[in-house]
Amino acid sequence: MRRIAALDILRGVAIMGTLGTNIWLFTSPGGPAAQLAASAGGVETFLRFLANGKFLGLLTLLFGVGLELQYRSARRRGARWPGWYLWRAALLCAEGLVHYVLIFEFDVLMGYAVISVAVAYLIGRSDRVTNAWIVMLGSLHVAMMSLVTYAMLTVEVQVSGPATPLYTEGSWLEQVVARIQLAPLYRLESVFIIPMGIVLFLLGARLTRAGAFEDSARGGLLRRRLMAVGLGVALPLNLVTAFAGPEWFFLDRYVLPPVVALGLLGLVTTVITGMRGEGGPARRGLANVGRTALSCYVFQNLAASVVCYGWGLGLASRLDHLRPWWVIAAWAGICVLFMALATLWLRRFERGPLELAWQWAYRLPQRAEDQRAGSAVQGAPPQTFTTTPDRRN
Repeated sequence: MRRIAALDILRGVAIMGTLGTNIWLFTSPGGPAAQLAASAGGVETFLRFLANGKFLGLLTLLFGVGLELQYRSARRRGARWPGWYLWRAALLCAEGLVHYVLIFEFDVLMGYAVISVAVAYLIGRSDRVTNAWIVMLGSLHVAMMSLVTYAMLTVEVQVSGPATPLYTEGSWLEQVVARIQLAPLYRLESVFIIPMGIVLFLLGARLTRAGAFEDSARGGLLRRRLMAVGLGVALPLNLVTAFAGPEWFFLDRYVLPPVVALGLLGLVTTVITGMRGEGGPARRGLANVGRTALSCYVFQNLAASVVCYGWGLGLASRLDHLRPWWVIAAWAGICVLFMALATLWLRRFERGPLELAWQWAYRLPQRAEDQRAGSAVQGAPPQTFTTTPDRRN
């Protein structure tokens, strides 16, 4: 199957954008919970608005695109669906669990694994069925977020917990223990965004089928519509909610940004499909990040932990007086680092390091099954053939 060039760039943009959201959590001396409720100046609020929720939405759409491509591949080979895709989902969940426990409280991979299982049973259904699921779950998600927002506007509700010295003074092992103990709290986001995740997965698949990544008149028209809705309508509204106060947190992160992500998908794809040649170092670096997206996602959170936390360089507390500018510098430095590392790695290997390990684990049960089949054939009694004399004269 022909590789879609825009997808690698989109994945690279999404990975860098998710760090643009998470970097504010890593650089908070009081920890992620304190950062969510902390008041920020106008400049920092605007900078956080640029990434908040939008690239998470874009990444979720791209997971839906990937699932659609896996489904097409299985159908083309005549393989049973979802079949081995469920094993892929199990591996993704295991990867997310390790990432959550050892590195980052707000891992998204575990949630994606659960969502992918649900969508795997929907993706082959008719457009009418998938449209019904999109409308039903999208309405449920918007209703839930609206009710929570109404409650926060009418009742005094604390969005997050108090500051903790765990991230400036605690050891890495103490943070691991805290993640295990507070798993119900930290994993709550992954649960209540499941309806939104299913909708975005299905939309990613539908957009692929509708030709959103094609360099054609149909694809161009679809992308312009996405940009009109996402960037022309949702983005200005999102800017308003960003400055409206913490009571609007759930609409500001989980309702408007996914719509903006549709516009970003249309914009980036339009730019890429309109370009000719391989482009400059920035484009190649983004594409390489996209090709090693899983490795870069985990690496960026590990690098941010080393830079910011007390068991590492401890810059979150040392440079807190330089917010928000040092935060931007940290984000840019980590992005440049993993772009360079991804480029160097791909000069020798076809996939990223975690992608290689993941591919090995994915094929492991298939290889074991093939070996068992081969052993059964070798251990079977030899077949005998009898012939009858040729009675023809």
